[in-house]
Amino acid sequence: MSATPEPTPARLRAIPSRLIAGIAAVADRLVNERLAAVDARKWHFAVLTALAEDGAASQAELSRRTGIYRSDMVAVLNELGDAAYIRRDPDPGDRRRNVITLTSAGERRLERLGALIADAQRELLAPLAPGQRDELIGLLTVLIDHHRPPHPGAPDAK
Repeated sequence: MSATPEPTPARLRAIPSRLIAGIAAVADRLVNERLAAVDARKWHFAVLTALAEDGAASQAELSRRTGIYRSDMVAVLNELGDAAYIRRDPDPGDRRRNVITLTSAGERRLERLGALIADAQRELLAPLAPGQRDELIGLLTVLIDHHRPPHPGAPDAK
């Protein structure tokens, strides 16, 4: 006989930060499971997406674009480079740094990972109607934008 989980107290179910943390854990699990099945990680997807959307960049710029710590970025780029998804070339303006470029293999990999992540999102949001999904995404975006610290180089940064 399987045990039925105890219901969460109403007071706890009314705390937005607790609800967000709980669904974030589910979302991470769904995405990580799908990516692990093809020997990938969410940071791979982030780097490939940043390169596809905004073009070649230095390691430091990719770190800023993706939110991946610089110390972790090296390992991510090594993994992507070993698989020929990215290319590192010396920066013609500064030979001390590399410019990271997406390869055609990286574009195909990004398409595959994007499909897996989209599948995870469908599963995550399955109980919601399409309009509710759009509303949730809009509300979460408002919260993220409000709480995101300004980029250090932005004109309004203090």
